Amino acid sequence: MASSASAPASKGPRYAPPDPTLPKPWRALIDGNTGYLYFWNPETKVTQYERPVAAVPSSPSQPPGYSRPEERARSSGPSESRSEAAVSRSQYAPSSDNRTRNDHSESAQFTNQFSQAGNGSQMSTEAYRAKHEITIVGNEAPAPFMTFQSTGFPSEILREVLQAGFSAPTPIQAQSWPIALKGRDIVAVAKTGSGKTLGYLIPGFILLKRLQHNSREGPTVLVLSPTRELATQIQDEAIKFGRSSRISSTCLYGGAPKGPQLRELDRGADVVVATPGRLNDILEMNRVSLRQVSYLVLDEADRMLDMGFEPQIRKIVKQIPSKRQTLMYTATWPKEVRKIASDLLVNPIQVNIGNTDQLVANKSITQHVEVISHSEKSRRLDQILRSQEPGSKVIIFCSTKRMCDQLARNLSRQYVASAIHGDKSQAERDSVLSDFRSGRCPVLVATDVAARGLDIKDIRVVVNYDFPTGVEDYVHRIGRTGRAGATGSAYTFFGDQDSKYASDLVKILEGADQSVPQQLKEMALRGGYGGRSRRWASSDNSYGGQGYGAKRSTDSFNNSNFGNQAGGGSSFHSSFYNNTSGSQFVVMPAFLRAPATINLGMVSVFMKGSMDHLEGIRAEQAMMDSVLGAGVLQARLWEFPTGNCIF
Repeated sequence: MASSASAPASKGPRYAPPDPTLPKPWRALIDGNTGYLYFWNPETKVTQYERPVAAVPSSPSQPPGYSRPEERARSSGPSESRSEAAVSRSQYAPSSDNRTRNDHSESAQFTNQFSQAGNGSQMSTEAYRAKHEITIVGNEAPAPFMTFQSTGFPSEILREVLQAGFSAPTPIQAQSWPIALKGRDIVAVAKTGSGKTLGYLIPGFILLKRLQHNSREGPTVLVLSPTRELATQIQDEAIKFGRSSRISSTCLYGGAPKGPQLRELDRGADVVVATPGRLNDILEMNRVSLRQVSYLVLDEADRMLDMGFEPQIRKIVKQIPSKRQTLMYTATWPKEVRKIASDLLVNPIQVNIGNTDQLVANKSITQHVEVISHSEKSRRLDQILRSQEPGSKVIIFCSTKRMCDQLARNLSRQYVASAIHGDKSQAERDSVLSDFRSGRCPVLVATDVAARGLDIKDIRVVVNYDFPTGVEDYVHRIGRTGRAGATGSAYTFFGDQDSKYASDLVKILEGADQSVPQQLKEMALRGGYGGRSRRWASSDNSYGGQGYGAKRSTDSFNNSNFGNQAGGGSSFHSSFYNNTSGSQFVVMPAFLRAPATINLGMVSVFMKGSMDHLEGIRAEQAMMDSVLGAGVLQARLWEFPTGNCIF
């Protein structure tokens, strides 16, 4: 590029003699270095070596630059000067010095395919938004790019997009690209698997090329991600689609040595993809500067807040210039996300795909919910796996790391299966994911560490072996299939212990036009166990009403036996009637002189390392069965003179 810019004018590209048979507005140019004839469309900025054979419909959209609206005045008429043609040639096409005849053939093939993809029927902006359930909040939102041709992106980027198998922009891409190219801040609320990664990467690439910052002095584009899995996948996309534009990028995440990451920063990175914790560590070491960041992306913003990253995010943002463009992508739109958006973004345009006020599942996924007992799960899982085509990729979700490892070992006797969860080292997780992506290991057993962030487009089936701790996690789990316009299937094992989620799950199924099992409907009508109020059971932090069998725990919870968690088996003694109608149970904490009589009500307690404060609520039916192994005590409400008891 630099050599062509300093070359004499006689060796630069020049217009060929007028050709009346050439479709308008195409112009023929001659490369001054090689003598090759190539063709340039001054309206779409597309450059190609294959002679255009048909008129290409021009887009009503303005050709993209990357600037504020007042900076976007641009000439596209036939009277453009040679210098303009030279600039366009060097900016949008690879240097002719590096081209071979093979490249010419690939370019011709790309152009023909791309023209076919871009010649779809055009519809009005209102019709397109209505069809794809796009709603806009904010003023001066530009029309969506309905075809790749209308984007006017550099040809090298468009070539990468086409080779990746995309035929048209996804709705989030179509609407967010023109907004980002105008330099506006964006809040994008869309389900996972909607193509949002390219929605923010490509405008960032174009801004980066315009600014031409020195990458050794710090990145221009910064993407924050909640997990290392998602961060590495964003990095893969940045490399894939930025390689032809010579854009360098690096990924910073915890669980891996800092040394290699620091060396990549020292070599220079235009794009940095990072988890907040690791980036803060490196900032404290003064090994990276964010003074050049002009384009900030918060991906999976809702999950970053759920994971407690808000203080780290705010600390990072303080080191970024206030004169920047900020894009926030989120699958949900709770008040916590709205608050941080109002603090970090300036006059943003909000793009909603679908209904943001109601949790909805991807309609491209066929959902099968099966009400079965715990003992039936293994047999049914085997039936599902046997029914798949050989080599089909399947993710199986469990609620604990112990169950994850155990199930993977059991499945390995008949299938090629591996496990991934929070206790695995980064090297192990990378290896497992690499084998899963390549198909060497088509069955992946995972905890919720993989529920978001895994962007593997050919996953055929998701199985919820254990139901998650909320319907939001359910939606994100099944969202691992049916991505990027594909279809998929999700099987969910639902037991009596999950009945607290029945009502919400029915809404999810009905909202996605899925069939609802009669047993699930009956559970929803009962409102959970005993048909009582779900006030306690609906609490996100409560395990009330679940009963034994779920063995609920977070990914980081060590599901050891009850006695160990309490600090030793001798600290607690219990005896109770194992029936559903008995009115009296006895619990004898070691420090009590007399047993405590329990009656009328139900209590549910979650213990992590030690037994926390025991709170009671009234209900009608107790669910007591092997509670020691689950780490959950469920009994009937007791009556002490003090009104409560702490173990």
